[in-house]
Amino acid sequence: MTPKVERTLAWFSANLDALLLGAAVAAGLVVVMLILRGIGARISAADPDCTTWKSVIGRVLAKTTLAFMIFAAIDVVTTFAEPPPRVGRLFDILFIIAAAAQGAIWARELILGVIGRRVREDAETTLGNAFSLIRVLVSVALFAIAIIVILDNLGVNVTALVAGLGIGGIAIGLAAQGIFSDLFAALAILFDKPFRRGDTIRFDQTTGTVERIGLKTTRLRAITGQQVVMANTKLLEREIHNLAEGHSRRATITFGLVYHTDPDLLATVPEVAESAVCARAGCTFVRCAVTAFGPSSLDHELIYDSGSLDPDVNADDRAAIMMRLLREFAARGMEFAYPTQTTYTAAPDGTLVMPYAAPQAKG
Repeated sequence: MTPKVERTLAWFSANLDALLLGAAVAAGLVVVMLILRGIGARISAADPDCTTWKSVIGRVLAKTTLAFMIFAAIDVVTTFAEPPPRVGRLFDILFIIAAAAQGAIWARELILGVIGRRVREDAETTLGNAFSLIRVLVSVALFAIAIIVILDNLGVNVTALVAGLGIGGIAIGLAAQGIFSDLFAALAILFDKPFRRGDTIRFDQTTGTVERIGLKTTRLRAITGQQVVMANTKLLEREIHNLAEGHSRRATITFGLVYHTDPDLLATVPEVAESAVCARAGCTFVRCAVTAFGPSSLDHELIYDSGSLDPDVNADDRAAIMMRLLREFAARGMEFAYPTQTTYTAAPDGTLVMPYAAPQAKG
């Protein structure tokens, strides 16, 4: 028997108890990981589209590799026993490689599962097609980090490599700055959900319905009929009013009455306005009051809420309320004002000649 074999047998004899304990712990760890992988595979198979967080976690667990289990078990055994330095170092290297690769796989599946879930929720065809590009970018980034971690643990000086990758990344980022900024803006829209496809939004002087949220641009159909194309980054920089998220629409109708309207009739204006609003189903009266002494009118403001979010219904409500106001004011002899100038003349004795009939004294 050679000396090497004798030393090996002596080591096994000295570390038999530690090896058995380590093997038991390693076997238990492998069994637990196999059970978790099986559970994850069943969850993932039941919901392949990853519509819930449970299915995303299941997808991550299902990607646990057998190589990682084996090297993790060996690392546990070597932790309990004390193998020769070279053998221990070899197993440490193998475990580092397996752990780094497995970590990259888990992270990739988690990130892609979350992004894919958002993409499928919004059913955006353009972003769905771009998902393959996102998959490549995420995979390259994560496995590049895994390789750097492996080399660093093997004692390789990765400073120059990291610096080179950083310079290359900066160059690529500067060259494709606009594309990447719009891509991340599109992902921000998916995750933060300031609006969705089909919502009516308003920004600056534009109001339209979102037709598509693309990789670089968002396309809207303006209320005037034309298509509006806006870069995702530029769109998110604006103040966006999502008209689809409200429960009602608040509307304002301004009108003016002539100055010689009887004050007693003016006091009935809020009552008339309220009856005009309440006569329209789904509309709620808020207030109606005199707001200013205008140049040629007593300015009033009528505010009400329309219960529908449909702009056509809102337009019908507004028209019906205005027509009822016209009829009610005409029945009461109240006149709407329009921009006028009144000229006063004087009689030979110096008294003013009024341009309208003097109000009759009440009996």
